[in-house]
Amino acid sequence: MPLFQRLRNWRKNTISAYILKAFKKALPPMSSTEKEAIEAGTVWWEAELFSGRPDWQKLMGYPAPSLSAQEQAFLDNEVQQVCALVNDWEVTTQDLDLPEAAWQYIKEKKFLGMIIPVQYGGLGFSAFAHSEVITRLSTRNSALAVSVMVPNSLGPAELLIHYGTPEQKNHYLPRLASGQEIPAFALTSPWAGSDAAAIPDSGVVCKGLWEGEEVLGMRVSWDKRYITLAPVCTLLGLAFRLYDPDGLLGEQKEIGITCALVPRDHHGVEIGRRHFPLNAMFMNGPTRGKEVFMPLSFIIGGPAMAGQGWRMLMECLAAGRAISLPSSNVGMSQLAVRTVGAYARIRTQFNLPVGRFEGVEEVLARMGTNMYASNAVRIMTAGAVDLGEKPSVVSSMAKYHVTEHARSIVNDAMDIIGGKGICLGPSNFLGRAYQQIPIGITVEGANILTRSLIIFGQGAIRCHPYILKEMQAAQEADPVTSLDSFDRLFWQHIGFSTRNGLRTLASGLLGARIFTLRHQAAPETMIYYRQLTRLSGILAFMADITMLAMGGSLKRREKISARLGDVLARLYIASCVLKQYENNGRQQDELSFVHKALQQCLFDAQTALLQTCRNFPNRAIGLLMRLVSFPWGASFSAPADALDSPICEQLMQPGSTRDRLTANCYLPTHPEDPVSAIEQALVYAIKAEPVEAKIRQDEKNGLFKNHPDANVRDIARLAFDMNRISAEEYELLAIRNRLRDTVIHVDDFPKDLRNPAAFMNIRNTCQGDRP
Repeated sequence: MPLFQRLRNWRKNTISAYILKAFKKALPPMSSTEKEAIEAGTVWWEAELFSGRPDWQKLMGYPAPSLSAQEQAFLDNEVQQVCALVNDWEVTTQDLDLPEAAWQYIKEKKFLGMIIPVQYGGLGFSAFAHSEVITRLSTRNSALAVSVMVPNSLGPAELLIHYGTPEQKNHYLPRLASGQEIPAFALTSPWAGSDAAAIPDSGVVCKGLWEGEEVLGMRVSWDKRYITLAPVCTLLGLAFRLYDPDGLLGEQKEIGITCALVPRDHHGVEIGRRHFPLNAMFMNGPTRGKEVFMPLSFIIGGPAMAGQGWRMLMECLAAGRAISLPSSNVGMSQLAVRTVGAYARIRTQFNLPVGRFEGVEEVLARMGTNMYASNAVRIMTAGAVDLGEKPSVVSSMAKYHVTEHARSIVNDAMDIIGGKGICLGPSNFLGRAYQQIPIGITVEGANILTRSLIIFGQGAIRCHPYILKEMQAAQEADPVTSLDSFDRLFWQHIGFSTRNGLRTLASGLLGARIFTLRHQAAPETMIYYRQLTRLSGILAFMADITMLAMGGSLKRREKISARLGDVLARLYIASCVLKQYENNGRQQDELSFVHKALQQCLFDAQTALLQTCRNFPNRAIGLLMRLVSFPWGASFSAPADALDSPICEQLMQPGSTRDRLTANCYLPTHPEDPVSAIEQALVYAIKAEPVEAKIRQDEKNGLFKNHPDANVRDIARLAFDMNRISAEEYELLAIRNRLRDTVIHVDDFPKDLRNPAAFMNIRNTCQGDRP
């Protein structure tokens, strides 16, 4: 036997066997549903970020998502048309639902069948097209976006496409595509909440009557809530635990989570009353059933897929979550940034547009930067789905951080528009968005749990090149095979960790310039690739140390897990920003957004790493990690103030940059629409600024001193009467003032707000004829 083999056998039997025994003890207990959740989906770019040495050439090689001619035409026509059919104020105040004309149009134009293949009568759109549509709809009305989004996300159509029997596909998919069937999917239980795997809803395999014959079926009981589209659905997807106590299907008594399709009119199905989700007015409510008999043919995929429901859900959830909530929240963010950027130029205080104040400038720049980063994440993540990925970890990061960015953006927007934002009415373009922000934070996994349990908890296992393989090796039934595989993987892991630790120390001492790049990066962004590579190495190093030191207890150390997850997420967001900059052709007018977004990501990642070291349970290990990772102390600073002004200038004036950054916004043409009014008022506000400056100079020179009309409301008329401005200039100011007053107008109502009709009886207090 060769010496190398003898040494390996000695190592395996004397060292690795002991480590394997300790490793098995340290492994946290894992249920079958947890195992399926961890192993579900695919690993994509996040694995590179976890490797310690991401291949940036690989990132730049991913194709930029694009729309086909058919998809672009749909966005330009059908999507525009359906937006025009919906009035946000009427939906949320008067109709409490989408208008019938909008529902009919959605069905006729196959909005509910975007993901259904053409062969079944659907549109067969790409994930990117799906994302573009949802983003545009979200800038118009939340109920509109959600009503289209949910049937195209996790639900009956997607599950049928992947797992349905030929008979189920041929029957249901054409009906879903045409809108003959409205789907809902019932997963969430009042007693399980975000722990969907713990659903108590159950069914028992038994015999019963179906269409006059005795057949093998299930008697199912369920109680679900928060089910979107349940009040209007015709086809209910249902997740429950299936049991076979009499062994009618085989020896297995507990079959497991199963997914079935149940027609709404099936005997025993109960659709409850309606939930009221924060004025969003999309259809949402509970559903129940008590010992409802249904044949086994109701199971998605037929009897062969009984017990496979959790795997089905986990495999499909990633794609839906990667598109639905990131898209809808980016739409909300783009609307807020576009309208508030214009408002900050239109609205003046102390004879100055409010956007020129440094305090407002800081907030508006933060809004624009978060929007740019969120949109980059949305596009890259949707592109991953089109590449065939089911990115479970990436979708969690996208869901959490895009919805949190949207919360920050809308909150900042409300600060800027002030009293205008807190008084609801048809002229308030942001109030409903502010109310509805918590919906995205809550659904498809509460954000707190997504951050503290899922991103790193799942990411560390799935993205790490060795952890999952070591766990699988440790669970091998054959002890010889188990030890052999574990020995090989463990020592490869040790080499991986050692190299990362040495690179981390070297880059900390010598700086990120020690890393060489294999792709042709833009000179203005070159340094960011190197700095992100350094942070990737630190993350890989700290993650290994943390998992080694804490073992199974890391599952309970949610704050440590959350911070390491934040680092992975910031690396992903930064990657998306760099990719977006390249995909857009390195537009120089985007550079301020790019610099600020990337510097913020670096700073936030560093903060999370340092907090991990500072709060590590073992102080000595925490100190060691900090000294290796940041030997000279913190390396990255928060973004410079100088970046704010150019960002705000781009957001406060019409132009190609503003249009490109908010390209998904629906821009209505009706002059009374608040968004349309803002667009018009911005143009005239800028045109009027030279005339306004002339009047202000005369005022400074004392020309209007002590005159009673020398006030913000009447000074234009005074300047005209004194021949200081021409008739054309006065008319320009008159138009500007009319549009400005429309924008800053706040609606009022009769005193009896308890009467719903009062909300539709609005007295316009704008004095439109006053310049």
